[in-house]
Amino acid sequence: MTVYEDDTQAIEALKKVYGSSWDAINPESVARMRAQNRFKTGLDIAQYTADIMRKDMAEYDADSSVYTQSLGVWHGFIGQQKLISIKKHLKTTNKRYLYLSGWMIAALRSEFGPLPDQSMHEKTSVPALIAELYTFLRQADARELDLIFTELDSARSAGDTAKVAALQAQVDNYETHVVPIIADIDAGFGNPEATYLLAKKMIEAGACAIQIENQVSDEKQCGHQDGKVTVPHEDFIAKLNAVRYAFLEVGIDNGVIVSRTDSLGAGLTQKIAVTYQAGDLGDQYNSFLDCEEITEAELGNGDLVIKREGKLLRPKRLASNLFQFRAGTGEARCVLDSITSLQNGADLLWIETEKPHIGQIAAMMNQVREVIPNAKLVYNNSPSFNWTLNFRQQAYDTLVEEGKDVSAYDRAKLMSVVYDDTQLAQDADEKIRTFQRDSSKEAGIFHHLITLPTYHTAALSTDDLAKGYFADQGMLAYVKGVQRREIREGIATVKHQNMSGSDLGDNHKEYFAGEAALKAGGANNTMNQFEEPTLVSH
Repeated sequence: MTVYEDDTQAIEALKKVYGSSWDAINPESVARMRAQNRFKTGLDIAQYTADIMRKDMAEYDADSSVYTQSLGVWHGFIGQQKLISIKKHLKTTNKRYLYLSGWMIAALRSEFGPLPDQSMHEKTSVPALIAELYTFLRQADARELDLIFTELDSARSAGDTAKVAALQAQVDNYETHVVPIIADIDAGFGNPEATYLLAKKMIEAGACAIQIENQVSDEKQCGHQDGKVTVPHEDFIAKLNAVRYAFLEVGIDNGVIVSRTDSLGAGLTQKIAVTYQAGDLGDQYNSFLDCEEITEAELGNGDLVIKREGKLLRPKRLASNLFQFRAGTGEARCVLDSITSLQNGADLLWIETEKPHIGQIAAMMNQVREVIPNAKLVYNNSPSFNWTLNFRQQAYDTLVEEGKDVSAYDRAKLMSVVYDDTQLAQDADEKIRTFQRDSSKEAGIFHHLITLPTYHTAALSTDDLAKGYFADQGMLAYVKGVQRREIREGIATVKHQNMSGSDLGDNHKEYFAGEAALKAGGANNTMNQFEEPTLVSH
């Protein structure tokens, strides 16, 4: 017996209990609606997706070639279309997630308008976007199953038993569009209590994985901006605990915490850490401070000093009242941050880097793995990197190391189109193509994401359309560049009425009102000009 059959029989039994007043209720229609609404609450989604992530993490531990991926999305429709595309082209959503980017919420979803990535947007917009994404993913399930049910009814009417069996198997083995979301909570939007309250809302909306960074909440900066300020480990651990308590309170015991360190690019700290004895966590944090040794006689008015190894040290304090780290300590601080986070409740790491360089990432992760062998990284394949220039320069440097002739290249100008057809450019592109595979093998990267790709693709595709439509191409810009491609490539949005739920609503109307239902999908619906979108096979 399948869930579909169980639901049909259960409603049959209920009809007998309630008698003739339920005569209009079709048990199979109820079973269909239940299949189309598998997840009743956000917590159902959070538990389902947490189980997926934990399984994927275990599989990666056994085989680093089975890493996971995601793209950042800023609207439910964009997330939905991404998953529909994955199912259409790759036939499964396995190992594919969604990423919810705080940068894109700030830039695209704030009531203040576009904002920099500095935690100035409304924190309620974070769980709101999680809920929106899952609403659209659940609607994708309902729509696709509705298409299958429509085909099933046609096959039954035609007496095609083989097709009926095949379609019923698709229903019974249906793979949902609902996948894990790794959701950005920035630096926690306040003190640990504020972090806990927001984390709980995010989990209740469906988030199974929450990413939190070790910056100061009220000084938070984008990971690729200057002026980043970190907090002592004890402060950050309190927020890790707050997120874990939120997961445990709502019953998602295996929720995933991604601990992000921005220490590589952060040269400042807001506080000097509390320390009780030499070598403790606070003392290790303070050991990275940029200090000058002084005598007691040299103490000035309002000076703050720390005592280490019998010496009086005066940390360099800026006019902003922030303290400065010694230059060149970023990688060591990242390693300490990562080990400390994993030892205090985090499940995955995120080390924000300034460039995509496997050697740099692996050097830090190897040190972490000396202490915690199964340490795993979530890595930002960031659009803030100039991937073309970075990898061409890496290819150039490899040639230099090998003693090859590089006189045909200007390392500083390798972005130029004049190099596009060179062997160096081809070698660089191949390294970009295999970057995720290679870094997952060599640097412990479990999950690869691009934080804000759909921000860029939305701008690029709009530019493509606008430059032709408002110039001499007129409607041909849309027809040739959009609609014709939609039709020929089987993009379901060509039938936008169907995508928005029109056919699904018609079927529901028929459930509710029978032959009296007033439907939108009749002969005069202009969507009939288009072929049926290709169904995903399962």
